[in-house]
This record gives sequence, C-alpha cells and structure tokens, in this order.
Amino acid sequence: MTSTAEAGAGAAASVAATVAALRQTYDTGRTKPLAWRLAQLKALRRLLTENGAAIEDALWSDLHKAPAETHFMETGFTVAEIDAISAKLRRWLRPRPVPTPPALLPARSRVVLEPLGVVAVIAPWNYPVQLLLGPAAGALAAGNAVVLKPSELAPATSAVLAELVPRYLDRDAVAVVEGGVPETTALLGQRLDHIFYTGNGTVGKIVMEAAAKHLTPVTLELGGKSPTYVDDTVDLDAAASRIAWGRFVNAGQTCVAPDYVLATAAVQAELGPAVARWIKRYFGADPQASPDYGRIVNDRHFQRLRGLLGAGTTVAGGQADAAERYLAPTVLADVPREAPVMQEEIFGPILPFVTVDGLDDAIRFINTHDKPLALYVFTEDARTKRRFLTETSSGAVGFGIPLAHLSVHSLPFGGVGASGMGAYHGHRSVTTFSHEKAVISKPLKPDTMRLVAPPYTPARQKLIRRWLGRIS
Repeated sequence: MTSTAEAGAGAAASVAATVAALRQTYDTGRTKPLAWRLAQLKALRRLLTENGAAIEDALWSDLHKAPAETHFMETGFTVAEIDAISAKLRRWLRPRPVPTPPALLPARSRVVLEPLGVVAVIAPWNYPVQLLLGPAAGALAAGNAVVLKPSELAPATSAVLAELVPRYLDRDAVAVVEGGVPETTALLGQRLDHIFYTGNGTVGKIVMEAAAKHLTPVTLELGGKSPTYVDDTVDLDAAASRIAWGRFVNAGQTCVAPDYVLATAAVQAELGPAVARWIKRYFGADPQASPDYGRIVNDRHFQRLRGLLGAGTTVAGGQADAAERYLAPTVLADVPREAPVMQEEIFGPILPFVTVDGLDDAIRFINTHDKPLALYVFTEDARTKRRFLTETSSGAVGFGIPLAHLSVHSLPFGGVGASGMGAYHGHRSVTTFSHEKAVISKPLKPDTMRLVAPPYTPARQKLIRRWLGRIS
C-alpha cells in the first residue's frame, strides 16, 4: 500500500515535470504569435461545441445540472467569452501609445502587452467548465502556457476535460493536472508566473501564502454573502421571480447568488410568499422530481447546509433527502441576524430574509460585514440606487437583476477585500494574464537631454522648473 507521503512525493514529481515541460515550450516562443493564440481559442471553442453531450452528461453526474443550464451557464457562456476575446484580440494586443512629457520630446511612449509565462488556473466544482476554461481563454489569448487544475469534487467533469483538452489544444503548451489536495499542493509549490484561483477564502489564503514564496502574482475569485435589498417601490412579484432564479439556479451553488434578502417587515410579508410561488413555477410542486433542479455536490456540503435550516420561519421548502443529496429550495423569513445561516456563505438553496428598518439600517448591516462579491438592489428610487453605489463596496452591483453582470463580457468580473482580488472577462482577461511593459523610444538627435544635465546653471534650473511645471 502506498503511503500518504509517497503519494505526495509522486504527485509533486509529476506536477513538477508537467510545469517544467510547459516552461520549456514557453521559452521557445511558441505561444507568443497571434496566430497561435487565435488557433488555440478556435480549438477551445471546438472542444466545447463538438462535445456538448459528453459535457452535459458529466455535469448531470456531478451536480444533476440540467442540460439547458449547462449550455446557458457553462458551455454557451464560455463560447461567448471566447468569441468576445477572439473578435478584438488583434486590436487589444497592439502597442498602446501614451503621452510623453514635453521635457522628453521628441520621444514616443507606449504600453506593450507581453505574456507572463506559465500560468495555473485552479477551478472550483460548482461551475467546473466555465470557471476553468473561461480564465484559460484569457491566459491563452495573452500568449501563455497554461496548466489547468479542475476540481476533484466534480470528478466526471474533471475526467472529461482531462480527456478532451489534449485532443484539441497544444499539448506541449497546455496541460491538465487532475487530483485533490496533494496535486494542488504540488502545483502551488512550483515556480509559476501567475495563479488564478476560484474558490473560498480559506483556500485563497493558502494560495496567497504559497505564491508569496516565489513572489507569484495571484487573481483570487472568492465569494462571501452577497446581499439583496428590496424596497416597496418595485413590483414585488417581478423582483421575486428574478431573486428566485438567481438564488436557486444550480441549487444555490453559485458564488454570486443572492445570499440573503434585506427588507422591511411589510415588504418581507409579500416578497417571501412571492418567491415561494416562483419556486413552484420554476421547479413544480415537487422540485425533487424536476429535471431542472440540481443536487448538492457531496455529503459533507449537504450535512453542512441541513445544519443551517431551522432559523426564523420556513416560508417554503425545508425538505431534505440525504440519499439523493437533495435539499429543497428553501425560504426562511424573520431570520435573526445572529443565526448560523447568517454567519457564513450559504452556497446552497437556502434564502434567508432579514428584517431591516429601512435603507439606513440595510446599508449599516452590509457595511458591518466583509465586502461582498456582488450586491443586488431592487428599487425604483434613484436616491436609493445612488446611496448603495456610493456608501457600500462590493465586487459588482446589479440593479433589478442578479448574476447578469457575469454575462456582460466587457465588464470586469472580480471581488474586493475578502471577496477577492483582480478581475477578468473580455479585455480584462487578457490584461490579467499579461505584463504591461512600459516602452519609451527617443532619438539620439537632437539631444535635448543636455538641457537638463549638469552643470545646473541658473538658466538650466529655471528651464527644469518650467518643464516640470513648478515655477516658483
């Protein structure tokens, strides 16, 4: 029997060899031409479009994810990201001219994007295709060699991707590392040029600590409790339909899902039952029988979520089936602020309502907690919108709709504070995986630099001050 130490050593050696091979490829310059980058994006697109059925089967196995949801939020979403990058990549990679101070003229200044080198993308299990291949598209577009680490908690999807990636992408420049903690630990121990991690804050700290040993830059896409505020100026039934969809898609296992609702008692009395009605419209009277409703990823997460039930008053749901890892879409009203369900990111199909006195109370509550990945506000009042924009901090704000900002590929997606650092999607993906190199070119003649070189005569001192705009 292989010991844990032996297994760890084996994983470390295998991962080290993989990273070394990728670096050898990168050092040849193979990944830098625009033609190679576009070819890899095209191949990645084909991987998704030609293997839809296999990917759908894997996600059904891992998460009971409906094929339509897989297409909308996994494969189709990623294809749209690839298309958005491919369409403008040539323009984005052109050197960007910037103004040169008059004191240095004649000269030309520009910003040139260059690849970072060998980058790692470490993905979570909840959207195991989108959150692995979406960042990978940006890394490839930027001209990097890439090592992909799918989540071991979505084993069927991990296996499919490990089989497909070398069939479609340049196997000398792109590799998949499967496995769990030993393999991830081994990967983090390598000298990488960027680490892109999506997951929880606890592991995010481990990633940062490991990256610090090599001064490796990181992008952390984390999570947290994304609040939703609803007031009485909106159509509450319409708000309920969107909140129910955003909360319960993928069985609530979405990092930017509405985590809880802040509302006055009067609004809550109407909104809670409205959300319950929309749950029934979306998933039927028995969501467990719905082909469109997912399952909790594993037993550990199922038991954690079941332990969060019981707070406040149950408006809808609450049923659980451990054998199927099924937890019904659940709405809890009048949840105490100190309840366990309000102390951690839920990451499951539970929606607690917390009563607030009004706008001021809601803003205070949000600001006493970690900065969230997203904030959703349902109001028709312009002043209320302005106050949330100016008096709270979050990765993103959605007025009247949750989750949708992810699908706007021209918007950067990322967190702030405890919800993450760095951003990606579209152009931001390319810059995230690139170094913005400063370049200045100045002819040797005329040699204007002599005008600011010693000896510093009174005339030259006056000229220097004038050029710097500091004439006393």
